[in-house]
Amino acid sequence: MTNTNSFRPFQHLGRIWVHLVLCAYAVIALFPIALILINSVKSRDAIFDNPLALPSADTFSLIGFEKVLHNTNFLLYFGNSLVVTLSSLFLIVLFGAMAGWALSEYKFPGNRWMALFLALGIMIPIRLGTVSILQLVVTLNLINTRTALILVYTAQGLPLAVMILSEFIRQIPKELKEAARCDGVGEFKIFFQIILPLIRPAIATVAVFTMIPAWNDLWFPLILAPGDDTKTVTLGVQQFIGQYVTDWNSVLAALSMAVIPILILYVLFSRQLIRGLTSGAVK
Repeated sequence: MTNTNSFRPFQHLGRIWVHLVLCAYAVIALFPIALILINSVKSRDAIFDNPLALPSADTFSLIGFEKVLHNTNFLLYFGNSLVVTLSSLFLIVLFGAMAGWALSEYKFPGNRWMALFLALGIMIPIRLGTVSILQLVVTLNLINTRTALILVYTAQGLPLAVMILSEFIRQIPKELKEAARCDGVGEFKIFFQIILPLIRPAIATVAVFTMIPAWNDLWFPLILAPGDDTKTVTLGVQQFIGQYVTDWNSVLAALSMAVIPILILYVLFSRQLIRGLTSGAVK
């Protein structure tokens, strides 16, 4: 009989190696964010002299935040990004869950073809259709509006949302839904009162994966909504970057204020996100 105790040192070494790799990846991923936050509260000379040093009493400066808040419409840009991101997120989760419920629960002609069509949306970048999207937005008289960005980001995030949410809905026991139908509960109540609460980890996963691209996007705000009243945070930061001179204090301050909300939302969704990513592995 093989002695299992002899394999335990190798198991411990394997776990240590996995943790080291994950820690190294975390450091690599968090290093740029930490660098931005550290240098956003330093003077311009200190940024170039030693960008890796922590701010001290001599190098500490909030000049970048003062310029951003007093000399620009940053709060307006921040509000535009917040409205666009949260509205897109709400529509993606709502329509994605409804489509996932329909594709996983009901059998109808073209069910598999529709699922395949939505899966193609994950593989084909939406930016390939920029010209057609721009023509459609101009035709609908939605240029320089937040509505145009909300519609584009909703269409961009729906394929992934439908794929993730439909898989989670399929894992819900059929007996639970059949019992609700036997009690006379309608389909809408089953969906909103039973299905949605049970797929909260999947919703958190979809929220994180669709929220960050919408918040950080520069391409579509630059093309569809470049006006002063509809600029997003990412587009607003570009005004501090010039061809010959760049106001790095303002750039880093604006980026810091743009990063903090995403970090807060990620922390709020992190527990549900981990449950959503690992639930398939423990079933």
